[in-house]
Amino acid sequence: MIPEERCGSIENRMQAVGLALEELLVTAQKQDCLTVGIYESAKLLNADPDSVVLCVLAADDADDVALQIHFTLLQSFCCDSGLTILRVSGVRRLQQLLGAADANRNQEELRDLHCMLVTNPQADHCRLQEVGTYCQESRRLDQWVPELVLQER
Repeated sequence: MIPEERCGSIENRMQAVGLALEELLVTAQKQDCLTVGIYESAKLLNADPDSVVLCVLAADDADDVALQIHFTLLQSFCCDSGLTILRVSGVRRLQQLLGAADANRNQEELRDLHCMLVTNPQADHCRLQEVGTYCQESRRLDQWVPELVLQER
């Protein structure tokens, strides 16, 4: 059993990393250093994997078999290329942050936020370092692909 105070510190750490990730993604988007979408991300990984510093895989529905196959392929490529990977749930929060609904589209047709690549090592460097450290620590604890839950606000 995990002591209550340790459990609280783990939760606080995950919240802090979640906020760091949110800030990193917003900054990367503003700097045009964020590739969004499974297909677009796969194209970039194939063309220039060295430009990628973080791969974020986002899904709330673990039962979507096609999405899980895409994730498996992307994870494999990222692992082979030595890229940091983070799985997150909280797609609705990502939509809020990144303005996923295009004004010219139907509200139901949202941007594909299932895969995002941060491509600039200077994109809010301290936030990138914080997320990267969390991923390294998680891997040391045998969580090969670290996971994070983004909270709706």
